[in-house]
Amino acid sequence: MPRSIGQAEAEISNALIQFEKDFMGRGPKETRAYIVEDMVLVRLKGVLTPAEQQLAKNAEGTELIKQIRSNLLEQARTLLSDTIEKITGLKVISLYTDISTKTGERIILFTLAENLAARFHPGAP
Repeated sequence: MPRSIGQAEAEISNALIQFEKDFMGRGPKETRAYIVEDMVLVRLKGVLTPAEQQLAKNAEGTELIKQIRSNLLEQARTLLSDTIEKITGLKVISLYTDISTKTGERIILFTLAENLAARFHPGAP
């Protein structure tokens, strides 16, 4: 595990950028990971492709984007969980995600078996 919480967050961000490139076909414009107690929150900005941006102009297209992105992420759930487990050294309990077709932003939340933040701040509540 990296020495500092910032290093761990950077490693997680880089891993999710690589995942988006490899699995989704293109990387986000900006990614930031946050370790909060027993959760890892990843915020990816600029994830929509130009074709998805066109689809997002109507309700049917928006729903289609959400369905496809959700399905793709579900297929990669094991890969993503394994990646986070390797970086953090903790088991991933669950994964939640949503994407905004208005802003092109995706949020991925991993819940872990233990409080990861406490490992970086021993003795903190």
